[in-house]
Amino acid sequence: MTDLWTITEDAFEAAKQHHQETIFTLGNGYLSTRGAFEEGRPGDRRTTFIHGVFDAAPIVFTELANAPDWLPFTVHLNGERFSLDAGVVESFTRALDLRTGTLSRAVRWRSPAGLAATIAFERFASLADPHLLFIRCKVRPEFAGFVEFRASLNGNADNEGLAHWHRVGQGAEARPDARSATAYLHCRTRRSRIGWAGAMRLVGVAGRRLSAAWWDAENTPTLTLKMKAAPGRTLIVDKRVAVFTSRDLPEDQIVQAAMDRVNSVTDWPAALKDHAEAWAKEWERTDVVIEGDDEAQIAIRFNLFQMLIAAPRHDDRVSIGAKTLSGFGYRGHAFWDTEVFMLPLFTYTAPHIARNLLNYRYRNLPGARAKAKANGVEGAQFPWESADTGEEVTPTWLPHFADRAKLVRIWTGDIEIHISADVAYAAYQYWRLTGDDEWFIEKGAELVLDTAKFWGARAEWNAEAGRYEYNDVIGPDEYHEHVDNNAYTNCMAQWNLQTALDTLEWLRGRAPTKAAELAEELSLTPSALARWREVIEKVHLHVEPSGLIEQFEGYFQRKDVDLAVLEPRTRSAQEIFGIEGCNETQALKQPDVLMLQYLLRDYYSDEAVRVNYDYYNPRTDHTYGSSLGPSIMAIMACDVGQPDHAYEHFIRAVRADLRDVRGNAGDGIHAASAGGTWQAVVFGFGGLRISPEGWRANPRLPKHWKRLAFKFFHRGRLQEVDVK
Repeated sequence: MTDLWTITEDAFEAAKQHHQETIFTLGNGYLSTRGAFEEGRPGDRRTTFIHGVFDAAPIVFTELANAPDWLPFTVHLNGERFSLDAGVVESFTRALDLRTGTLSRAVRWRSPAGLAATIAFERFASLADPHLLFIRCKVRPEFAGFVEFRASLNGNADNEGLAHWHRVGQGAEARPDARSATAYLHCRTRRSRIGWAGAMRLVGVAGRRLSAAWWDAENTPTLTLKMKAAPGRTLIVDKRVAVFTSRDLPEDQIVQAAMDRVNSVTDWPAALKDHAEAWAKEWERTDVVIEGDDEAQIAIRFNLFQMLIAAPRHDDRVSIGAKTLSGFGYRGHAFWDTEVFMLPLFTYTAPHIARNLLNYRYRNLPGARAKAKANGVEGAQFPWESADTGEEVTPTWLPHFADRAKLVRIWTGDIEIHISADVAYAAYQYWRLTGDDEWFIEKGAELVLDTAKFWGARAEWNAEAGRYEYNDVIGPDEYHEHVDNNAYTNCMAQWNLQTALDTLEWLRGRAPTKAAELAEELSLTPSALARWREVIEKVHLHVEPSGLIEQFEGYFQRKDVDLAVLEPRTRSAQEIFGIEGCNETQALKQPDVLMLQYLLRDYYSDEAVRVNYDYYNPRTDHTYGSSLGPSIMAIMACDVGQPDHAYEHFIRAVRADLRDVRGNAGDGIHAASAGGTWQAVVFGFGGLRISPEGWRANPRLPKHWKRLAFKFFHRGRLQEVDVK
């Protein structure tokens, strides 16, 4: 029977090393560690990223600092170091158990001198206690002599050559039993001055101990344990690590906190049991069951797992970046991806996590207001890329993808402004589903009102045409820059303004004191509200008599291209036509109009959706364009009664990382795609719809699916949909 909870690898392929490191990432919502080998390998990307631990970096302003490495754990057979690059690898297996969040690997290895042994590693980042990390090593020797285990904390981690840490101190304390020591390392980021402390123990579980030692190697404190080797007798050694930062506690307390926490661990079985029970609770509300399609089943669970290990459960000062915590891509920065593609999963299955993510935006309103002010407008303009402070951190220039000697101007941070409406939309949808009036009154309403204030100020009056416009923008489709009156941007601005008016009216009835307070703080005068109403009424949108919406002004006059004739290909339309050339075509990175109709589905008739789907679907670069598009396209294909198209889009989305569809999964997980796959299943195939009256499901399963089951919270109560 196929195991539908385990991602497996039966042979190590060096060419796929970085991709597999991403796939085998582990995490617990506090930190994530890529699937690099404990013993190391040349060219690996060994990263552990901790939420909120940013440091200054050139070009990208700030980036998540690759934390000191807790993984190093080497095995030496009669003095010969185990390595996949030496000796003979006679068998290799690696497995990620999604159900319990554990990663295991077993290698039968013969050393250059001919010594044979089976060496197995298992590790997990505790979901029960996010500060605890565990590795267990088992060695079954086929020779007599000794096996030495060496475990380290390595403070020499960097971000692809950029060092963010300097050592503050290190040391070791003997345990009361005198059979082991606890070693620690204390580091600090160079510019943001965030402290990090790690403490570790090396514990012999099975086998005869010969000696133990503590090596005070600079910036790499190391514990060693030498054990007697006998043919067929398995040796077991555990490495236990605890990590704290000065974001958790005052820095003068973090070393002792790490020491105390790692010393409090009783044994591996108890820690693993607590961890597995925590995962069981996560899956109880989050799992999606698909019968009749094994690939879809394990793939959706993999995508959900990647979302769950990145989700901040105990910190509302952080968000989830576009690559989660799984790689260097996008430097840990958060985009609209979080609110539109990831947040619905948590809003529906883990509202406490969704609230944390929204609180991150609320906390960063000052940064959004500063950005708007710098651009000469009022209100809150959220940055296209956001990190720890909520200031804009989109790079201005980046190397050209085709010629690294050339630079490309990056305009998204300047003119991709729709993110402000996306944040408001996410806040409103959270409130609509959960009924969390207290949060909406205290925080959510302000997000909606202050972003509306931005849209009211940003609207430009075209006296000749008698309309309001939003000019020189970029919509979600980033193949087209510097466009006027992008349909998605204009309609989401209109929605934001109207929702703000409705919110203010609701507040006046339910929380009049708060309404008066916000009206005064945000200068929501009668004249300001009158302008909002005028913009709502007169904002420009080009709709053909058929119901076809023009993506932006002049789009229909751009050169039409038949993307089908370019197949087979391995490059995006932008790579084929060039940045400027693609901008002059109708080829889409993702279809803005369909994204708009998905978010505001109640505003459009079935026929209007069908007309726009038929037009924009063939013009979209589905495989090599945006990873954000396929999941939404699957939902829209379901909406227009094309289940075959829907499944094609869906399977493309769930394969994005597992099969490295775009060839860049080594940079980290495509988080928006991962979050979007849940929406494709629940809102597309499951047909879930929420209204003020309640919820309903209109399932539209692929013909080979035999069952679809999922759960979600509606107004605090767990609901279940089970379609057979």
